[in-house]
Amino acid sequence: MPTILDVKAFLAQHGIEVWEFDQPTPTSEAAAKAVGCTVAEIAKTILFLVGDQPVVVVTCGDRRIKGSRLKQAVGLKGKVRLPGEDEVVRHTGYAPGGVCPFLLPSSVTVLIDTSMRRFPRVYAAAGNDHSAVPITVDHLLTITGGMEAAVSDAPEDNDKDFRKH
Repeated sequence: MPTILDVKAFLAQHGIEVWEFDQPTPTSEAAAKAVGCTVAEIAKTILFLVGDQPVVVVTCGDRRIKGSRLKQAVGLKGKVRLPGEDEVVRHTGYAPGGVCPFLLPSSVTVLIDTSMRRFPRVYAAAGNDHSAVPITVDHLLTITGGMEAAVSDAPEDNDKDFRKH
């Protein structure tokens, strides 16, 4: 299981700093308060299971993931669901509230939602629930090896969606 020290060392190789906070940052709202930005600028990292396949989506804190778009983007069939805490740890190596897009197992597909392009910089977690990483979307794509896809809709949409605070 990667620690924040592992994430810091990994990101330092890419010239990216990790911010740490005294207050917890496990939700988009709490992270935005700690960072001093809007909830939308928080790059929340959410694990979904599509059938049995783990897929991590990084999206803006104000967006909801559409299951149909997620399945289409990764070319998978089956039910899209949010996993339990033990499944999150097993598939990502991180506890809920600290899941980040860095140092994930190669078996996990990573999608970077296009909604984050609204901002010059977003803030992702760094492997625990007291951290943030200021990063551009392009840098996030490069470092994670993720694929960019439009998998969210605006929060006011009322189709079936998934949201993790």
